[in-house]
Amino acid sequence: MYMPAHFEVIDKVTLHEVVVKHPLGTWITSNNGDLVINHLPFLFEPDRGAQGVLAGHVARANPIWKQLHAHVRSAVVFQAEQGYISPSWYPSKQRDPKVVPTWNYAVVHVHGAAQAIEDKEWLFRHVSANTRRHENHRDHPWQVSDAPPEYIEKLLTGIVGIEIQIESIQGKFKLSQNRSAADQEGVIAGLQAGDAEGQSLAKRMRQRGN
Repeated sequence: MYMPAHFEVIDKVTLHEVVVKHPLGTWITSNNGDLVINHLPFLFEPDRGAQGVLAGHVARANPIWKQLHAHVRSAVVFQAEQGYISPSWYPSKQRDPKVVPTWNYAVVHVHGAAQAIEDKEWLFRHVSANTRRHENHRDHPWQVSDAPPEYIEKLLTGIVGIEIQIESIQGKFKLSQNRSAADQEGVIAGLQAGDAEGQSLAKRMRQRGN
């Protein structure tokens, strides 16, 4: 992706945090020259391989898993906070009206080769781990074992696992770094006065500035 130096993020801890907190990835691969796009939640396993592994699953009826082979490249986009930036938030506008709206955002791109996994034990471990990841904060977390075993067994036959060995990971955090400190503070104030998404984006900007 186009990457001005002041928007590039290389800190792995920060990049991994986006993947973990925003697990619904836009998975892009190709088939006979056509782009194929799927959306699925990934479980990030940082300790596997050189740079970690993304694990997910698709419906067996989804033909994408049959199209994977060693020469097919994959990219996954993880979208974090994003929002419209009004030029009226810039204090510098009072001195120079030559300003226009823009959009701030934080994204992480992961590249690697994907493989399909049909092994039932792998699938059971995967759905169990993914469930724990999203249920553990609840007072009474749901577990895979709460459902009848024969029901889970049947559902497992309807999915196929996907593993992507991460070969590269890059982040672009466009957070008004090309504006003055005063304009950045104006943007933060404007976002904080808005909806929850804007407030999250303001928090990301504040963290990036520290």
